[in-house]
Amino acid sequence: MSKRKLTRRQNWRIQKIQDERTARAARKDAQIDSQLDNSELGPEQAGLIISHYGKQVDIEPEQPEFPGEIIRCHLRTNLGQLVTGDRIIWRRGKETGVVVAALPRSSELLRPNPYGEMKPVAANIDSIIITVAVEPTPHANLIDRYLVAAELSQIEPVILLNKTDLLNDNNREVIDALLDQYRVIGYQVLTASSSTEEGLEPLKNYLHNRINVFVGQSGVGKSSLINALLPGVDLKTGELSTQSRKGRHTTTTARLFHFPDGGDLIDSPGIREFGLWHIKAEDVIDGFRELRPLAGLCRFRDCKHEQEPNCALLEAVEKGDVSVARWNSYRNILGSIEMNG
Repeated sequence: MSKRKLTRRQNWRIQKIQDERTARAARKDAQIDSQLDNSELGPEQAGLIISHYGKQVDIEPEQPEFPGEIIRCHLRTNLGQLVTGDRIIWRRGKETGVVVAALPRSSELLRPNPYGEMKPVAANIDSIIITVAVEPTPHANLIDRYLVAAELSQIEPVILLNKTDLLNDNNREVIDALLDQYRVIGYQVLTASSSTEEGLEPLKNYLHNRINVFVGQSGVGKSSLINALLPGVDLKTGELSTQSRKGRHTTTTARLFHFPDGGDLIDSPGIREFGLWHIKAEDVIDGFRELRPLAGLCRFRDCKHEQEPNCALLEAVEKGDVSVARWNSYRNILGSIEMNG
């Protein structure tokens, strides 16, 4: 279906709105520049963005005037998209501050917006905690999608099974088999229960001195885990729907929390679920760590890994070096990308 052609008046209104937005941004920058010129702001200093609220952010000064100090800052429009976890240079004002520069990122987590544009949602992350639970029932394909996103972002993933208090004779064997397939290929798997606090100490040890992000579908207990790990934070939690056994989203903005003994945790609504439609089909293999070394070893350079002779990937599956479940997951993800490409 062809796009509906806009009338001259509609085009004029769209341009008028864009011009007004540009003018507002210019006035805001001019106001900040005036403050800078009049020396109304303090000297430049380093800081960390711990929350993002549209045109403003909350930052923690590297050298606070008092413990736990948080400053609300305006953003210069020429800084690009800053996110929770970004390290920045800022200047203090009378009531608020101004972020004047962004420091280089060691890593960033990207997510496509509804228009297909890649947008950062968190920065300088060391580990992605892929959180699943006994309920809602975990599925390998969803875990694999998170793993692909983590591998392609070059951020270390770890799989965490929450709600272990719900394990019983009816579900234990299936869940153990699911997690074992990831242990075999080298992924670290942790288990915990936020209600009984079982497994929290090993989890704390892993999170220590790292900047971590919890990801996972709603209802797996991410907010409850943070409440258990950081008493006093008191994030809102969502109960599972009785009918669907699925959870409801509760977090509304990205927030960085500090662990008392070192390390940080970012909880963000923008990274609960990853869509992989922005990834090129040829890059999917790099998201599977057991398939990655086999890339380029097939007999034919343009091998589709379907039924070609001397396909290194198919041979690895036949030998048992690559599990059938992971291979099916690779094909499923590849097919979904090609379908939406």
